[in-house]
Amino acid sequence: MKINLTYIILFGIAMLSLLAFGFYKTTPIYFEVPKGWPKPHFDFKKNPLTEEGFQLGRKLFYDPMLSRDNTISCASCHLQATGFTHVDHELSHGIDGKIGTRNSLALMNLAWSKDFMWDGGVNNLEVQPLNPITSPLEMDESLDHVVQKLQASEQYPALFQKAFGTATITGQYTLKALSQFMVMLRSSNSKYDQVVRKEAQFSDQEQKGYDLFKRHCASCHQEPLFTSDKFEYNGLSIDQSLNDFGRMKMTQRKEDSLRFKVPTLRNIQFTFPYMHDGRFKTLTEVVKHYNSLSKNRLLPKELGEPMNLSDANRVDLVAFLKTLTDTEFLYNPKYGYPK
Repeated sequence: MKINLTYIILFGIAMLSLLAFGFYKTTPIYFEVPKGWPKPHFDFKKNPLTEEGFQLGRKLFYDPMLSRDNTISCASCHLQATGFTHVDHELSHGIDGKIGTRNSLALMNLAWSKDFMWDGGVNNLEVQPLNPITSPLEMDESLDHVVQKLQASEQYPALFQKAFGTATITGQYTLKALSQFMVMLRSSNSKYDQVVRKEAQFSDQEQKGYDLFKRHCASCHQEPLFTSDKFEYNGLSIDQSLNDFGRMKMTQRKEDSLRFKVPTLRNIQFTFPYMHDGRFKTLTEVVKHYNSLSKNRLLPKELGEPMNLSDANRVDLVAFLKTLTDTEFLYNPKYGYPK
């Protein structure tokens, strides 16, 4: 068989051109929105989910290479078994043993969030990782240097090639991969969800707690996400050592003083300590705080009237909150440390 050398050369040039223009095959991921849930805010068209992008983001999330001295990863403060937050201290800890200024927020159902961080300082999931990466109290690194380290590694150029069609690593692709992993952290199979789907039933105590929740808590912690994604004042006095005024830091408006993002209550049983400064260690303490509030013009109108819960009521309410635990999410191997 006679082989035409010209055809071989032309074929090789064509293949190189296809690679140069991003011809590569990825495996799309379908993001399922649970029945009855609202439309996500995340723009999947601008950052289409792929198995290769998700796995790259997962590896980056657990890699301490993203910090200045290669000791702190995203997972250092966001542990899967505790709802992707930390539980061993009130405030997040970073590089060189430095202590941050806030309790880390749990990471789940981020596709439905419009704003991120306790003060809403970020409004795009794709750039959210920049905050911890560049914070001198957390990872204390620059994105440019992260890219340099990833580019010089043995594994990452090939992984970026698989995910984005190029072995040339950029900050944009790094952030896109991280957001693909984080946006897939969906929690929607707690006992509460099973009850909604008529696959299970609340106990009498859980049902009493649910009724109390709908009466006193649901205005801010709205079903099914159990957050309003808004910023509210919840009656906490300011911690003088932190001097944290919350949302006002971003907006410079006095009316936003001491307003913080309403966190999701999903998996709340395991995301202690609670509040932006981690001042409460148990759900009972949290319920007692809200039960002790009296009329205050700064409080949301829904919190303006005292709850007047009895000891039994408080126990019932906590029992319901525990039905928001999604063990499938907390122990799902696809979200864990990549092997």
